[in-house]
Amino acid sequence: MRERRCVVTQQTGPEAGLIRFVAGPDGAIVPDIAAKLPGRGAWVTADAEHVALAIKRGRLARALDGAKADERLIADVEALLVRKALSLLGLARRAGDLAVGMDAVRIGLKAQRPAWRIEASDGSVDGRSKLDRLALGKWGGVPVAGCFPAEQLGQALGRDHVVHAALAESSQSRAFGEIMGKLSGFRDIDPARKAGESG
Repeated sequence: MRERRCVVTQQTGPEAGLIRFVAGPDGAIVPDIAAKLPGRGAWVTADAEHVALAIKRGRLARALDGAKADERLIADVEALLVRKALSLLGLARRAGDLAVGMDAVRIGLKAQRPAWRIEASDGSVDGRSKLDRLALGKWGGVPVAGCFPAEQLGQALGRDHVVHAALAESSQSRAFGEIMGKLSGFRDIDPARKAGESG
């Protein structure tokens, strides 16, 4: 993976840990989540703190020829990461790499270790706990994305709502893991786990 330099820390690291920004046609700074937009880019460590520092210290503006940062830039980055994560789940569903529903996830967990479990942030504690115990006992645990509500997951997967899902190892799961790594710098990707640990 190519390495890039963060305009805040001046340290280099893999692209997977940074977010690219470019200057849009209107002179506003635009997040380039896929790192494919034309023009010169500026890279920032993928978390809200570093993006805020890049704006406050004028590092993005200097790197992008005076382009201006909208006050919603950090929120826009988070929203784009969420959209990309949900899009990848949709692709995985269509490719047959995403099991959806309590029964399908439970059966799948018994057969093989998934790359990720998806748990709706507003799902029941009891249902999630059963799958937590199964994943822990069978595989020593599985990464959980628990920051999307059931309705939002449903919209991405063509259903009214989705509470439980499991993502198999695939190209989508690797891309999903990268996006979730970046998203973790902007929101807690599994708030129910922390709530359970503190309780």
